[in-house]
Amino acid sequence: MESVLAATLTSIGTMIGLAFLGIGIGIGILGSKVAEAVGRNPETKSDIVHSVMVIVIISSVFLLLLFAFVFLLLFFNPLV
Repeated sequence: MESVLAATLTSIGTMIGLAFLGIGIGIGILGSKVAEAVGRNPETKSDIVHSVMVIVIISSVFLLLLFAFVFLLLFFNPLV
């Protein structure tokens, strides 16, 4: 039983760490591409920023869903 809980906590830590790493890298790459696009065509800045904000909001929603899944595993573990 203790090994199942230890494995669950390890997997939760790995999931959260990889999720933050992936979102951080993705938003960094997205920001560099936005800076390139605005630098090439400054007139389309508002359109580009609006589409980027939609993408960032969607990725934040996915991160919140991950937190919901993690808390589900943490408090209502089906393996125990």
